[in-house]
Amino acid sequence: MKFSTRAIHVGQDADPTTGATIVPIYQTSTFTQQGIGEHKGYEYSRTGNPTRTALETCLASLEEGQYGLAFASGLAATAAVLSLLRPGDHVIASEDLYGGTYRLFERVYTPQQVAFTYVDGARPEAFARAIRGDTKLVWIETPTNPLLQLADIQAIADVCKGLGILLIVDNTFATPYLQRPLKLGADIVVHSTTKYLGGHSDVVGGAVITNDTEAFQQVKFYQNAAGGIPGPFDCWLTLRGLKTLAVRMHQHNDNGQRIATFLHRHPLVDKVYYPGLPEHPQHELAARQMSGFGGMVSFQVKGGKDAVNAFVKALRLFSFAESLGGVESLACYPPAMTHGSIPKEERERRGITESLIRLSVGIEDAEDLIEDLEQALASAKHL
Repeated sequence: MKFSTRAIHVGQDADPTTGATIVPIYQTSTFTQQGIGEHKGYEYSRTGNPTRTALETCLASLEEGQYGLAFASGLAATAAVLSLLRPGDHVIASEDLYGGTYRLFERVYTPQQVAFTYVDGARPEAFARAIRGDTKLVWIETPTNPLLQLADIQAIADVCKGLGILLIVDNTFATPYLQRPLKLGADIVVHSTTKYLGGHSDVVGGAVITNDTEAFQQVKFYQNAAGGIPGPFDCWLTLRGLKTLAVRMHQHNDNGQRIATFLHRHPLVDKVYYPGLPEHPQHELAARQMSGFGGMVSFQVKGGKDAVNAFVKALRLFSFAESLGGVESLACYPPAMTHGSIPKEERERRGITESLIRLSVGIEDAEDLIEDLEQALASAKHL
């Protein structure tokens, strides 16, 4: 089956008891057993639930993985992967990454004697140079949050190969519709399903997908032992979102390209970060590694923080809000929102300046969105 068909059908057969076409919400904490050790595959919903099984099966299929695990949030999924580590282990990460991931690395795992080294994710050789005898994981986002930098998954996988180092790819921005890291050599894929996979800004969740049986078994153990699982209704909402992922991403792509082009030509915009623009330094890699460029666009506006504030206050269609990947368009100010947990000096060194705005371009009419941005930029101009 092709991608769109799998999103609608894999793991989602009609209910065997009632014939319900859509997977039911099995809103139960426990399951009646027939005798000691006799049950129908489910005992307790922390360990497993049929609605969650349907979601995990579908997610694995979309990433072309063998195993899928669902979690209560993207950071819960990240923590589950980090459960593979032990005190004294070392992780290499691309330096442009989500602020919540950085906070988890630095504030939760560093005190547990896990060491982190941050490198330029655009340069595979930087990962090779940072490898130590105790390196266990390489962690990358591609495209990155918020500067839309790309990492060459296959080249970095080649660096890790044969060294016992697992390559983890956060595929939240691209989604499996545009990019499938496991096919390019990654060992584990992580998602915030809150974003494009759910797609409607009404549910929080995360996922881990892999073909590595040993890693799956360890993360599955952690999932049950730590209990950071989504409830049945959360799973059902995410499944419903997955059914329209392909058509939504097609529109996100088209709108993202049009808005990036508009911003690139605007006199009040200093710089646009979007891999679909020929001016993006990794445009060729994006064209080779992805089947589209996505709906995330970041840009630097002239006039600094005051101009940003005037811009976001003037927006009418774009909501000024955290998160991304929903059908509605959002504008975000990374220095104070998604990346506020990174120290100011470190943020600015990485390019997250006070002039940066991140857009999650929705699926509204592109002309309406461009008109909204144009009038908001005009408000910023008249400071």
